[in-house]
Amino acid sequence: MNGMIRRPQTIDPVSRLAVWSARFAWFALAVAALSLIIVRTGVLETMPALSTFGAALIFAALAVLLAFAAFVVIWRQGFRGLGRAVLGLVLGLLLLAYPAYLGAIAIHLPAINDISTDTADPPAFDVLARLRPRGSSDYSGAKSAALQHAAYPDIVPLEEDARPSVAYRIALQIVTKRKWLIVDARAPTPRRDGIIEAVARTLIMGFRNDVVIRVRGTEDGSRIDVRSASRYGKHDFGSNAARVRALLSDIDEAVGNAPPDVRNEPEKPPSKPPTPKRPARRR
Repeated sequence: MNGMIRRPQTIDPVSRLAVWSARFAWFALAVAALSLIIVRTGVLETMPALSTFGAALIFAALAVLLAFAAFVVIWRQGFRGLGRAVLGLVLGLLLLAYPAYLGAIAIHLPAINDISTDTADPPAFDVLARLRPRGSSDYSGAKSAALQHAAYPDIVPLEEDARPSVAYRIALQIVTKRKWLIVDARAPTPRRDGIIEAVARTLIMGFRNDVVIRVRGTEDGSRIDVRSASRYGKHDFGSNAARVRALLSDIDEAVGNAPPDVRNEPEKPPSKPPTPKRPARRR
């Protein structure tokens, strides 16, 4: 061939940094999914699940760092593996996005995890006290109340011009509609407050938050107090306040839409509430 020797074409090597970035990202995703399954199914205690999720975030951060290092190597040395580096970067950032969002919220909100419309006489956990970690059922006290009032001044008792039995029934209907796990429901009587205890789950991780609703008769109708507390952690990132605010808003709207004859209907013997779910072992 005219005395010319054709040299074999060489292929640039794949960046090992890009390879490991993708591997760490996939592993972080698998570990995060495992922690999500643990929390939602309750097969293990919650704290090990949180530790597992923390490990997933560490691997996700490593994936992001290796991806940036791979970009530099690929640019300078012409290695292959850009797609793997991009994959590691995207998956890592997706896993880190939600914790980063919570961290940004935590900067502006107080580190409390127990919200009550009545901080002087908060509704007490009864059945739910058996499900909560030891020592976490009592309200935190004046310091927590002061932080709450400063951050959430709109969290106050709800006064309605409806009989306690009506307010209780509407509150119970709303809790049932939200598909919260009702563990206790006691209709109000002339000598006793109405009480609803339920467990709400967070949207993404499915963490359990305990809610107690107290319906008390007043001269003009009824007063509704709500308390919502996280089972674990010292910071709820505003979730309990948002839950209390939304619940009170729904109750207020439902009572307001009820005809006057319904809001002021004569008291009837309390009907049998829905059978509460039997409390599971403490998570």
